[in-house]
Amino acid sequence: MRALDAGLLLCHECHQLNPQDADVEHGQTCSRCGAQVHPRRPNSLTRTWALLLTSALLYIPANLLPIMSVSSFGKGHPDTIMSGVVTLVQYGMLPIAAVVFIASIVVPTFKLVGIALLLYSVQRHQPMSARQRILMYRFIEWIGRWSMLDIFVIAILVALVNFGSLAQIEAGVGAVAFASVVILTMLAAVTFDPRLIWDNTESDADHD
Repeated sequence: MRALDAGLLLCHECHQLNPQDADVEHGQTCSRCGAQVHPRRPNSLTRTWALLLTSALLYIPANLLPIMSVSSFGKGHPDTIMSGVVTLVQYGMLPIAAVVFIASIVVPTFKLVGIALLLYSVQRHQPMSARQRILMYRFIEWIGRWSMLDIFVIAILVALVNFGSLAQIEAGVGAVAFASVVILTMLAAVTFDPRLIWDNTESDADHD
């Protein structure tokens, strides 16, 4: 049974359970902190789609524009994410190249596709169990904390690898676009209300 079926509303600010008023549609506040409470987050799907589509559009320049420039002995050129991975491999920085590839290519792509699948399956009532959906949602939330890892790596490299004409690494404009993608996908995961997963689950087998 859902909390909503029992007449309870969860406050998103202090997580207090509040008995549902008869006129909840006209507004209800939390009995403990006074914040506005709703049966479900207002316009959750619309906001999540807007953030997701914006991040998908920004993901294009994030991959096409230079994210960093690696120069050695005065020679170097700007690199995109993929060419930067190749450059790091050529300089023997295999662990850093793996981190940049996973954090910049694998994780953002999985988050974009995963959130889109969640939204589509919830809206279209696709044959996907609620348990599968919630596991996907929890995994997307978990990997979100690692999304900025490669930006931190680039920032550290810019600060440490600065030896003038011998070796130097500089951040590119693509890093700004990629950081925007990461932030927007994290916000998309936050604005999505996971309780919607259970609302449109019609099969009792999903609750076994």
